[in-house]
Amino acid sequence: MEAKKRRYLTIIVAALFLLLISIAYWLMLPLWCAYRANVEQEIVLKVPQNATTEEVLAMLEPNLKSSFTLKQALHIKSLGEQVRAGYFRFAKGTDNITIIRRLQYNHQSPYKLVLSGNIRGMQRLAALLGERLMADSTAFADYFSSPDVLQLCNLNREELPSLILPNTYEVWWTISPKGFVERMIREHKAFWNSARLAKAESLGLTPAEVSTLASIVCEESNKRAELPIIAGVYINRLKRGMKLDADPTVKFAVGDFTLKRILYKHLSTESPYNTYLHKGLPPGPITIPSIEGIDAVLNYKEHNYLYFCASEALDGTHRFAQTLSEHNANAARYRAELNKRRIL
Repeated sequence: MEAKKRRYLTIIVAALFLLLISIAYWLMLPLWCAYRANVEQEIVLKVPQNATTEEVLAMLEPNLKSSFTLKQALHIKSLGEQVRAGYFRFAKGTDNITIIRRLQYNHQSPYKLVLSGNIRGMQRLAALLGERLMADSTAFADYFSSPDVLQLCNLNREELPSLILPNTYEVWWTISPKGFVERMIREHKAFWNSARLAKAESLGLTPAEVSTLASIVCEESNKRAELPIIAGVYINRLKRGMKLDADPTVKFAVGDFTLKRILYKHLSTESPYNTYLHKGLPPGPITIPSIEGIDAVLNYKEHNYLYFCASEALDGTHRFAQTLSEHNANAARYRAELNKRRIL
């Protein structure tokens, strides 16, 4: 009888021991899972507005070693039903608790916003920002066209593109349209340092006017070495009171940057931007010029050229001339080559 009692007691003790082990296991499992390295390949995560936890887990899952361990770790720190919008990069080997904490406290990664010149206007900029940042293109376009933005940056509507400097910026992916403009104002002030302002003043131009001329120069050539030379041509014309006669301004006035040939009918298009009809600079930039283009104007090449036209080689280079007769000969060669190749 005693032996039977001892056997029952042994069984009960063993059962209790297994129960305690099981309880400890399930209690410790989330903690064990929390510190497990779980990111198999770097994760770039863009969490949109109003994303649920389940949706975020589904976005993470393809690059995790184990979605089970992440879900278990969530028993320690819950994300709730929704996760705040943001941009996150999780390196290979990141553990579950780091993922959860960064999402929980919205510890975002900086986002590299690349804006390469030349950007053809604020509408195009709004489209690019809508593709790359959380806010959509409509939100950016609406803000760019609002009176608030002009008051904020102290520019008129035509000069607004001169605020933007195409470059690579570290921003928050969630940045608002107003936040973006405020960042551009800071970058603009830093770019227009005393040295650049002095060069602009020596030309008799404001920073916005420098950008306006740069936007024309950048549209004239994609050859870096030619930009300061072309800038010098236009500065020579401005100094002599000549019309700029810049083809890109005609394309802007017509509303078609794809024109391969500027015809007489295009030259007569009435617009304050048409420099074949109006002397001086247009009211504002025809594109958002590159920093390289702005510096090409500020550091223009001094020479005696007053004219230039595309080379008949059609390789993107130009022929420069001091006299109209020399220019007309260059232009005739260029037109002849266009006709020969039947380019309309």
